Amino acid sequence: MQKLLELRNLTKIFTIGSVVSRIKILAVDNVSFYIKPGEIFTLAGESGCGKTTISKIILGFEEATSGEIFYKGNRIDNLDRKSKQNLLKEIQAVFQNPFETFNPLRKVDSYFYETLRNFRIADNFDDAKKIIKEKLDAVGISFNEFSEKYPSEFSGGQLQRISIARALLTNPSLLIADEPVSMVDASLRMSIVNLFKDLKERYGLSVLYITHDLTTAYYVSDRIAIMFRGSIIELGPANEVLMNPKHPYTQILKASVPEADPKKRWKETIRLSDIEYEEYRRKGCKFAGRCPKALDICKEESPPNIKIGDVTVKCFLYRK
Repeated sequence: MQKLLELRNLTKIFTIGSVVSRIKILAVDNVSFYIKPGEIFTLAGESGCGKTTISKIILGFEEATSGEIFYKGNRIDNLDRKSKQNLLKEIQAVFQNPFETFNPLRKVDSYFYETLRNFRIADNFDDAKKIIKEKLDAVGISFNEFSEKYPSEFSGGQLQRISIARALLTNPSLLIADEPVSMVDASLRMSIVNLFKDLKERYGLSVLYITHDLTTAYYVSDRIAIMFRGSIIELGPANEVLMNPKHPYTQILKASVPEADPKKRWKETIRLSDIEYEEYRRKGCKFAGRCPKALDICKEESPPNIKIGDVTVKCFLYRK
């Protein structure tokens, strides 16, 4: 089986608080998964569960405390700065707020020409224009409505499509989409999600889709991993995980069907509520304090990963 991207035992520890009362938070706890070529793989869970931290580590914006990341069989988490920059041609990203992606005082098309120039993709202006037009067509934006305009002249949905087109300029194999629809009007969310499916079919593009909106996750995903307090607690085919959830947390998450909330964005400075502090620092299963099915062992030991058909679930309830 081919693996485009693979994470092995990825761990990230943040130290927060004052000098006299520092607390270590295990933001990503021994996470392992892989993404196949031409697959949409989703990381889903509440805001602050570690999804965005994983994406930042993959992109080289954060360093892992331990663990390994492989891309096309080659390790990438230990690359030097130049090699990381070269890797960005293969791995591109689309973020939550497209209005933060572009400088409001700079014309949007200038970013496109700059990207093509930096990666030496186009030999001249005519070639660059041809490539830009092709990528804009792929996301449903015409060159005429795009050219010579500032970010404020587009709607949020249009600007997010333009962000995706910009990411496609380098012909990447993997697109990391971090909450890409949470800042878009509800009426336009499915059009963006449909776009990812179309790009997968058209270009064979793999997508790491990061969200806490289970509705779009169910619609777009081939496989899904549910995260809680830094750990993957259930992983498998999206249809099976979301229609027949096994972990108590996944069951509760599905029942609540949370809507995307742009106010709950991951911040550079970690700020946690009292219950989140407690759960991150708890030994055993971090969900045990709220789990309606918790066993005594759940509060003492970390649960194992148990395989049930095509699904892996981190829960003592399924231990034989």
